[in-house]
Amino acid sequence: MSESKPIIKILLADDQELFSENLKLMLETLTKDIIVTGIAHDGNEAVSMATKINPDLILMDVRMPGLDGVQATRLIHQNCPETKIVMLTTFLDDSYVEDALKHGAYGYLLKNIKSEDLIASIRAAYCGTALFSQAILEKLINWVDTKPEKDEDHNEYSEIISHLGNREREILILVAKGFSNKKIADSLFISEPTVRNYISSIYAKVGSKDRLEVISIAKKGNFEGI
Repeated sequence: MSESKPIIKILLADDQELFSENLKLMLETLTKDIIVTGIAHDGNEAVSMATKINPDLILMDVRMPGLDGVQATRLIHQNCPETKIVMLTTFLDDSYVEDALKHGAYGYLLKNIKSEDLIASIRAAYCGTALFSQAILEKLINWVDTKPEKDEDHNEYSEIISHLGNREREILILVAKGFSNKKIADSLFISEPTVRNYISSIYAKVGSKDRLEVISIAKKGNFEGI
């Protein structure tokens, strides 16, 4: 008898009521382990509801009237540090992305994401994996890569990457391409738990659980394929 999946409590924060209602309907129709416990229509309401509901994860719109999603994220992260906040937005804006991540956002996805990919991202974030839409990931990596780098840093990055096994390297390449754990598993014909184990091993060897930082280190270490 297979074990049932844990229930993931979600708070939606978006000023577009029709979008929120449709997103709630989609999540609760297509899954049995995701429940939308509340819908906030602006940043202030999101902060208030997060404290009362204590959700596992918040899908947070960036641009909302009054208190925007970035500032709401900052306050919620201070008050409810265990709640994971994933930005879900239409806009690919560098300043918003950077600010959101600095204030505790756990991921940043575009609203044109496919339903199945959003569901996979929610489950992955709940399990501790920070995820980004590919377009956002590329901009963030390019932003990190423009920072000054010392020769000793480059050598250190290369040394770190050299400790990865062949399968870990394969998975790291797919992670850098923005693949979800499920998509990685399907691509390599292995199970999702196996992918999670490999990613945990990669994080341990690199010394970071920040998905963006791990990819950046791989790039700076001239890791072939990224």
